Amino acid sequence: MTEADVHGPVDFVLLEFREDRLTGRAADELLRLVDDGVIRLFDVAFVGKTADGEIYAVDLAAEALAEQLGLNAFAGARSGLLADDDVREAAQVMEPGTLAALIVYENSWAIPFIAAARESGAELVASARIPAADVMAALDALEQAAEPLQPI
Repeated sequence: MTEADVHGPVDFVLLEFREDRLTGRAADELLRLVDDGVIRLFDVAFVGKTADGEIYAVDLAAEALAEQLGLNAFAGARSGLLADDDVREAAQVMEPGTLAALIVYENSWAIPFIAAARESGAELVASARIPAADVMAALDALEQAAEPLQPI
C-alpha cells in the first residue's frame, strides 16, 4: 500500500462569526495550512442566519465582502462530500445574526503515519476529537489546581 492509496482522517468544522468580527485572518491561516500540506480542503460553504433566524447561502463569487476578506479563494472548494442538506443542518445550531463557514478537510499530515501503520497491520479501532475549548478549560483548571513548587 502506498501513501497515494491512503487518506487521512476527514473532519468538519462550523465556524460562526459576528459580521463585525470578520477580519480575514482565519482565512489566511486556513490557506497557510493548505499551502503547508497540513490539510487538504474538500468543501467550504458559507451560510448566514438573519436576526429573524432565516438561513441563507452565501455565494462567495458574488460577495464584495468575500474579496475584501480574502474568502473568494474558497469559492470553488466543492468536492461533493458536503451536500446542501448538510449545510442547512449545520446552520440550525447557528445564532441569529451570524455568518458561518462550514469546512470539510482531510488531515493530510497523517497520511504517512496511517500508511506506515497499515503496512504494519494496524487498523484504527477508535478515534475521537476533543474540542479545543474543552482542552483549554481542562489545562486552565489543572494550572489553577497545581500546588506551587516549594523551594528546596
